[in-house]
Amino acid sequence: MKREELLTLLQPDISAIDQAMRDDLGTIGDSMLDKIVNHAIFSGGKRIRPLLCILSARVCGGNSDEITRLAIAFEYLHVATLLHDDVIDNAATRRGKPSVNALWGITPAILAGDHLHARSMYLVGRTGGIRALEIICRTTTSMVEGELEQMKNATNFNQSEEDYFRVIRNKSALLISAVCETGALHAGAGDEKTAALRAYGSNLGSAFQIIDDILDYQGDPGQTGKVVGNDFCECKMTLPLIHALDHGTAAEQKRIRTLLAGPVEFRQQALPEIREIFSRHNSFDYARKRAEHSVSQALAALEVFTDPPVSLHAGILAGIGHYVLTRNK
Repeated sequence: MKREELLTLLQPDISAIDQAMRDDLGTIGDSMLDKIVNHAIFSGGKRIRPLLCILSARVCGGNSDEITRLAIAFEYLHVATLLHDDVIDNAATRRGKPSVNALWGITPAILAGDHLHARSMYLVGRTGGIRALEIICRTTTSMVEGELEQMKNATNFNQSEEDYFRVIRNKSALLISAVCETGALHAGAGDEKTAALRAYGSNLGSAFQIIDDILDYQGDPGQTGKVVGNDFCECKMTLPLIHALDHGTAAEQKRIRTLLAGPVEFRQQALPEIREIFSRHNSFDYARKRAEHSVSQALAALEVFTDPPVSLHAGILAGIGHYVLTRNK
């Protein structure tokens, strides 16, 4: 499925998701909170998580209007984590625009994130039921654990691929997996289809994060809304960096570790050199192949959906997998 065709098919649901959020957020009375939350949610975003929830329900035969109300909970949860991430990172921008903490300050940013998190849990519990709430609460706990593990490893420059995949599983893949599982649960799917969507989401989430890590070095800031090389400047051990440390020459490994242990200004100045080392050892190609493998596993999980009434929705889910590999932001 071509990118343009995929976006055309998804646009009605994206519009419905945005309208559902505007209607839901219209209940906020505080003008400051209203401005902050609307800025955070409607300043960009691909709506991948709510779309996956809706599509997962449909591919299992569900198609109630209520699924959109459940789906927006996952966009709220996602944006809440971004608000808190920006506070932790002291980020000045988000998606190419001023961050909430830059515009309103740290405390309002934290409180707005707390509000969205609470609203997300309310919607999941009210619309998805206790089982859905258990899934999401378990997932958010894992997300916190992943963030803490990444912080704990901030000065460990000898991380393995296993360390990396454990972190991204907790921080990224489990949420996508939970979104898909919750959609299936809402549609009343059986164990086989629920497990298939859980696997699809987990593998898709891993691929999404790997591509994100590649774009951090190779992306166009005008497209990504992010500063190139930010992960290296913050000493984040992503897959391209781990691969380069495993396959570089002794001199290159020493140079990279010296930069990681030194002042941030040195890392910023050395970014062209670092990208050249990565290219020389095919670290970007390696990371992309791992992402492609994850997507192939995600698509294999969809093979249980063979009935003609749901084949279109399965095709859209497959199209999202291909989109993840080709995205530039």
